[in-house]
Amino acid sequence: MFSKSNLLATLVSGISMFVLGYVFWGMLGESLMEGHTLTNVMKEEPDFIHLFLGCLIGAFAFSTLYGKWARGHHSAKEGAEFGLWIGVFVGLGMGLIWFATSTMMDLTGHLMDAVINIIYYTIIGVIVAMIYRATSAKNP
Repeated sequence: MFSKSNLLATLVSGISMFVLGYVFWGMLGESLMEGHTLTNVMKEEPDFIHLFLGCLIGAFAFSTLYGKWARGHHSAKEGAEFGLWIGVFVGLGMGLIWFATSTMMDLTGHLMDAVINIIYYTIIGVIVAMIYRATSAKNP
């Protein structure tokens, strides 16, 4: 769990999650979601310390699960596949649950958010897989 591969993947993917989150939801998503937000729950200014800490914790969980799931087969394809399934779980599965139980966004907003989540986690999966591949023990 605390291997060199996992810790390095956690650090790099945590930073990537922070930056890509800003790009996808802060820049691109804001204009996409305009008109689909029913209840604005966003803070005027984010708490960046807790935001980054959340990204690191999420990255550690993601990287740890990937390490167990991949079973030593690290490639961009494996990482993308793992990330895609996490994106489907978070974006589509949890998004539809949020749609059914809250008034944050309309269905279109949640579906657009699901697509963003799938792309986001697919990219994170590739990053994690490439770090695992670069840092894992080589077979003789």
